[in-house]
Amino acid sequence: MTAYDDLMAFQRETEALSQVAGRLGWDQETVMPRAAAPQRGEEMAAMESMLHARRVDPRVGDWLSGIDQTTLDDVGRANMRLIQRSYDRASKVPAQLAARIARVTSEAQGIWADARAKDNFASFAPTLTEVIGLKREEGQALSAGGDVYDAMLEDYEPGTTGADLAAMFGALRPELSALRAAVREAEAPPVLEGVFDEGAQMKLTRQLAKTFGYDMSRGRVDKAVHPFSSGGGLDVRITTRTNELDPFNCLYSTIHEVGHAAYEQGIHPDYLLTPLGRGVSMGVHESQSRIYENQLGRSRAFTGWLFGQMKDAFGDFGVADTETFYRIVNRVSDGFIRTEADELQYNLHVLMRFDLERALITHDLQVDDLEAAWNDRFEADFGFAVDRPSDGVLQDVHWAVGLIGYFPTYSLGNVYAGCLNEALRKAVPGLDDELSQGDTSSATSWLRENVQIHGGLYEPRDVIARAAGVEPSEAPLLSYLKDKFADIYAL
Repeated sequence: MTAYDDLMAFQRETEALSQVAGRLGWDQETVMPRAAAPQRGEEMAAMESMLHARRVDPRVGDWLSGIDQTTLDDVGRANMRLIQRSYDRASKVPAQLAARIARVTSEAQGIWADARAKDNFASFAPTLTEVIGLKREEGQALSAGGDVYDAMLEDYEPGTTGADLAAMFGALRPELSALRAAVREAEAPPVLEGVFDEGAQMKLTRQLAKTFGYDMSRGRVDKAVHPFSSGGGLDVRITTRTNELDPFNCLYSTIHEVGHAAYEQGIHPDYLLTPLGRGVSMGVHESQSRIYENQLGRSRAFTGWLFGQMKDAFGDFGVADTETFYRIVNRVSDGFIRTEADELQYNLHVLMRFDLERALITHDLQVDDLEAAWNDRFEADFGFAVDRPSDGVLQDVHWAVGLIGYFPTYSLGNVYAGCLNEALRKAVPGLDDELSQGDTSSATSWLRENVQIHGGLYEPRDVIARAAGVEPSEAPLLSYLKDKFADIYAL
């Protein structure tokens, strides 16, 4: 065996152990007994210690330095690039710090959930202060004197900086705010009313998952408080949630998570349990979930088909026709919750979080002042006051579990989805005719062949640029949103 073969055999074991750690996280969110949280924290810390030890194993460094990359093909060189990046980053973080972060963030999840249930940010603030301090310490180790927040972004969107995102988001925010203001002055579509059986929701949601190409032989759909996708390769699981008064929450959460899962299932099978065998970045990942959910799932064509499926599932639910249903699905509504936000306002939620977390990391904002800063910014952006912490600063779990730098990838994913949608529409001119029949195969096949199959073969921006034929920009997303909501609201 060559040094490259030895390296990849070792890496496959590391990737397999990482999948096991991910399964522990899935279990914690779905079926783990509540009282098991402290023990699970120890288990997660033990797994992280073992994984960290493998990532910084001196043999990895020896293999990396001893392999002549000119003898490798594109796949081999891409594997080397990603292993080198992981090795360099892991080598900068002390093992004790990595284990402590894993333990504290696992325990913090339960503390956050309790604080949210009690609407008491003060009870969570000391834990969040500890998490932020640990993540700053990690960022300082990773940045080696550079920008700490940029170092954190590398975990989620390699090659992107806070300055890049600030410029992109700075172009988005005023345009979105102006469009939102115009929509709020226009006549709104009706509101969906009624009680929708939760069992029927789950039956329909599983049908929708298959409609969008989710392979149930390699996955499953469960319920969780916060919908998510987990796993990779041959075991990719999703969760959703139900609300008897809001079936769209269940249906569109499912379509969103199927986008994530389809990405993982669509990666070239030869990349299984290698660094290339997972989504290349969270921004590219989010581009798949958002284009599935919004540009495809909330399109006039697809909602026309979904209207019929809803009638089959729930009977007459008080909506007269497909056009009214389309406008209801895309209704712009005031709300506090990011995950329930309409397509127009969603990015405003994310941009707020990006600014706040950047300020936390740079010491411009202290955790004790975070709730007030959140409430002030929310009222400035959305025009009404936060009513309670669970609808405000406590609504998301990301900061509790140490995912600093994750939030901006949600809006970056929307930007990427805008670019991909523009290219997809050109490549499949009859797409709406197919979507109106509930046929997503042309769209999902194009995304699989142009984005998903590559896994980690290319850098994130390169994946989008190759698929879209242009460098990523916020312009296609803004154009799409302006056209869509000007039509719905007769602006």
